[in-house]
Amino acid sequence: MITNLLSNRLIGKLSITFLLIILLAGAVYILITVYFTNKYFQETTQKLNAKVANHLINEKFQDASPFLEDGRVNKSLFGDIMHDMMAVNRGIEVYLLDKTGTVLYSVVLDHDASDATSTKISLSPIKEFIASDGSAYILGDNPRNPAEKKIFSAAHFTIQGQEGYIYIILAGKEFEEIYQSLFASYFIRLGVGAAVITILFAAGIGLLSIWYLTKNLREIIYVVRRFKEGDLNSRLSITSQTDLLVLATTFNEMADTIVENIDQLKSVERLRRDLIANVSHDLRTPLSLMQGYIETLQMKKDNLSEQEKAKYLQIIQESIGKLSRLVAQLFEYSQLEADQTKPQKEPFQITELALDLYTNYQMLAKKKELVLKIDIDKNTPLVFADIGLVERALQNLLDNALKFTPQGGVITLEIKPLKEDVQVMVKDTGPGIPESEQTFIFERYRQASSTKSSGGAGLGLAIVKKILELHDSTIKVISKPNEGAAFQFWLPKYQGASI
Repeated sequence: MITNLLSNRLIGKLSITFLLIILLAGAVYILITVYFTNKYFQETTQKLNAKVANHLINEKFQDASPFLEDGRVNKSLFGDIMHDMMAVNRGIEVYLLDKTGTVLYSVVLDHDASDATSTKISLSPIKEFIASDGSAYILGDNPRNPAEKKIFSAAHFTIQGQEGYIYIILAGKEFEEIYQSLFASYFIRLGVGAAVITILFAAGIGLLSIWYLTKNLREIIYVVRRFKEGDLNSRLSITSQTDLLVLATTFNEMADTIVENIDQLKSVERLRRDLIANVSHDLRTPLSLMQGYIETLQMKKDNLSEQEKAKYLQIIQESIGKLSRLVAQLFEYSQLEADQTKPQKEPFQITELALDLYTNYQMLAKKKELVLKIDIDKNTPLVFADIGLVERALQNLLDNALKFTPQGGVITLEIKPLKEDVQVMVKDTGPGIPESEQTFIFERYRQASSTKSSGGAGLGLAIVKKILELHDSTIKVISKPNEGAAFQFWLPKYQGASI
C-alpha cells in the first residue's frame, strides 16, 4: 500500500509538501526555543546577580576609597576587586562610572593606550535598573562594544564628596566567547536531533495522514478509470460526510451528461439512417417515374398521341416538383440546424398574414374538396417576429393539414390574442395522431405512423419547431385518433401597439 501511495505523483507531492512544512515548523520551533532560552538564561542571571554591585560597594568601599587623595582612581583597589570577582566568575567585568556615565576605570580596558578615548555609558537603563531594585530585566551598554547590549548590575555611590556608579557586566567578553562556542555545538546537536526525529515522525504520521485524507480521492480515481474503460454505469457514492462532495457530485453529473449525449448520438445516428432510407425511397420513386416515362417518350414518341404525351409530361413535372420540395426541405432544415438562419424580428400584423395564406390556400383546398376556414379576433395586436419564418411555419402546418385531411374535411386557421401573447392554431378533421407518438413528431427525421404512407421525409414539423425555437416559443399538438389534430403556438405581442 505504501509503495502504491509513493508511486502516485499526487501523493508524492503531498508527502514532500507535508515533510517540508514539518521541517520548516521544526526549524522555526528551534529558533524560537533558542531565542527564549537565551533570554530566560540572561534574565535569570541578571536577577541572581542583581545585588552584586551593592555588595561590592558595601564590602569594598567601607575600608578603602575608590579614589585617591588627589582625586585619581584607586587602580590597585579595582585591580584587587576585579581579581577577587573573576576568581568566582570569569565572565564578570567591573566598571567605575562618574555621575555622567563616563567610564573612569576598568581593568578590562587599556587606559594607558595613546589612542584611548573616554567611553560613556547611557545612564537611562542604569537608573531604571536601580529604581526597580534589580527586579526588572534590562539591558545596558557594553563599554567594549557600544553597538551591543548586555545584562548588568549597577549601584550608585557617594564617597568623599564624589559620586558615581559601579557598573558590572554580568556576561563579559570571555563569557561570551565560551557561550558562543558552546551554543554553536548545542545548536548543531539540537538541530540534527530535531531534524532526524522530525523526518521520522513526519514520514510515519505524514504517510498515514495522506493515506487517510486521500481515501475518497483514490475512490474517485478508481471510479473514473472504470468509467474510462467502458463502465458507463460507474458512479460515486455520495453522502453528506464525503470530503470531496462537490467533486463527486460534479463527476456524477458529468457522467450522466456524457451517457445522455452518447444516447442522443446513437439516437441521431439511428434517425439519420432512417432519414437516408426515407429520402432514398422518396427520391427513388419520382426518379424511377421520370426515367420510365422519359424512356417511353423517347422509344414511342411516334406512336403516342398528343394526349398521352401531355399526360406523361404532366407526371414527369409532378415528380420534378416533388423532388424540388424534398430538396428544398432538406436545405432549409440544414440551415436552421446549423444556426445559419437568424430571425429578423419586426412588428407586423399577424391577421393580415393569416388572411393572405387563407386566400392562397383556398384553391388547393377546393381542389382536394376540403373546407378551409379562418377565425380571427379583430382586436389582435401586432406581433414581434420574423414575418418570413412565421409564414413558412404556417405554410408547413397548412400543407400537413391539406395532406392528411380526407375529402369533405375541415381545416381551420385561428388567431386569438391572449394576455401577453398571440395564439396561432391550425386544426383539421384528419385521422389524428396517437398519443404515444405525439412526443416525437416534431423531432428531426421522425414521422407519425399515420403519416408515413403519404410520403415525405418528416421534416415539415421539425422545421416548424426549429423556427419557433428561434423565436423563443414552442409548439403544442392536441389530438386523438380519428378526431383530427390541432397545432398551436404563441408569438409575443409588440408592446404598445394594437389595431
